[in-house]
Amino acid sequence: MILILCLSFSLAACGGGRGVKAVQTLVEQEYSIAFRPDDPIGGYVVAAIEVLAAEGKVDELAIKWFGERAVDFPKDAKAMDNVPELEPRELIVGMDINSFPLAYMTNGEFWGYDVELATAAAEKLGWGVKFQAIEKENVYIELSSGNIDCAWGGVALSESELSQGKYVQFGPYMKNDIVVAVRDGTFAWNKLMLSGKTMTMCSTTEAMDALNSDEKLSGRLKQVTRLAGGTTECFQYLYSGKCDAVLTDSTALLYFNCH
Repeated sequence: MILILCLSFSLAACGGGRGVKAVQTLVEQEYSIAFRPDDPIGGYVVAAIEVLAAEGKVDELAIKWFGERAVDFPKDAKAMDNVPELEPRELIVGMDINSFPLAYMTNGEFWGYDVELATAAAEKLGWGVKFQAIEKENVYIELSSGNIDCAWGGVALSESELSQGKYVQFGPYMKNDIVVAVRDGTFAWNKLMLSGKTMTMCSTTEAMDALNSDEKLSGRLKQVTRLAGGTTECFQYLYSGKCDAVLTDSTALLYFNCH
């Protein structure tokens, strides 16, 4: 009877028993939106987001993508009353497509929580929206060159560039840790228990920097495989038993634990 109850509980959990858990945090960071200093576009976008937050759209999308209200934006139903009218235009949004599930590409199209929210913000303003793939390390270059109006999509901003006033920040709106994770039920609760295990990770500079932040970790692991297919391919490896652990974002854990 106890076994049946335990099995029923596991199947009822969000994600149908495909849960994952973090066993080590390598990097702590937070996601924000960046705008050019003194660019009025930022004020309009911020106002639209605050209205969407007051209307419940922010939470609605968060539950859809993360299974919980994991996103925190200020709420102000009258925020757009305080900005002057502006002619309709196209909002160009820079997205780091290596930030699943905040921003990524499938079949040449942009998807993700931030993609949906940015689209909703542009619609609220009566604007069109265009997404541009960027690397989060190049936020200042992309903004200052005029290639994008804002950097938004799983972007952890540089503290040094913020302190130098290279761009302005709206947020942070979501916490994200870079972690090592295993499947629920795996006999591992900390990094010491990863000895002799295999791990997959994305082939990005950020992922490699996170791994190198703990010199002892790579020494404990039997093998580390870098995949060009991104976060979803890493989790496919994990679920199929091709690896024991993944190096990933905590926001991805929220997604995969509910989908």
